[in-house]
Amino acid sequence: MPEGTITWEPSARRVRGTKGDTTVVDSRRPILVWEPGQAVPLYAFPREDVRTDLLRPAAAPETGRHSGSEVFYDLVLEDGETVPDAAWTFPGEELAGYIAFEWFQRVGRGLDHWFEEEEEIFIHPRDPYKRVDALLSSRHVQVEIGGVVVADTRTPVLLFETRLPTRYYIPRKDVRLDLFTPTELRTGCPYKGTAEYWSLAGQNPGQDAGQSAEVPPNIAWSYPDPIPAAQAVRGHIAFYNEAVDIIVDGERLERPVTNFSSSLKAQRESAR
Repeated sequence: MPEGTITWEPSARRVRGTKGDTTVVDSRRPILVWEPGQAVPLYAFPREDVRTDLLRPAAAPETGRHSGSEVFYDLVLEDGETVPDAAWTFPGEELAGYIAFEWFQRVGRGLDHWFEEEEEIFIHPRDPYKRVDALLSSRHVQVEIGGVVVADTRTPVLLFETRLPTRYYIPRKDVRLDLFTPTELRTGCPYKGTAEYWSLAGQNPGQDAGQSAEVPPNIAWSYPDPIPAAQAVRGHIAFYNEAVDIIVDGERLERPVTNFSSSLKAQRESAR
């Protein structure tokens, strides 16, 4: 895609967005929009498919967040609840007839729930140019933290996701869960569902050997009830390749550097 420009394409999916019990947008003609510097797309909708009667020019617009947006709108519901900067338009004639909305689960404000056809989607629209494939495997996968094996299986599920390292999902019975404690963190993924997390419990397992594991909290996660397309990972547990050692068929993998690396480092430092 051309750098520094907005690109877009039409979608054939019916898309609905709600705030509480109010349907704010219901469109069979949405478009997917990619903004410069953003890794994921968003939806925009023809004005006639939007409850524009609920929109007011933003009282205090936060400019600079969306590709030189021309106008921001506050969403004012019939009960008087106001959502600041919930919607915006794009500059230029090409997208002049479209309105885009923030997603609450992504930025903490905007519309609460989104649906493609009758299936709820989370965080952001699914990118049609991104694949997520969860494949059953017979590879021998081991996970080490501080030199101690915390997971060992010959029946993993390998998850291949565009532009991310392979994630190795391990059956729960093959993970040393006695070394971990569940946390309250929950995150959503439009491709997999809602994840639950674990952190190391107490002392890092490698410290008895004089090694410092220094792993961040929430190092492992699982999807207890994944969406249909990712059912193969149900109940399996994965670890951040960026912060643990993974051995596949006897080969120790190099730790990848990804968009998660900096946030994992920050979590580790704040937990000290």
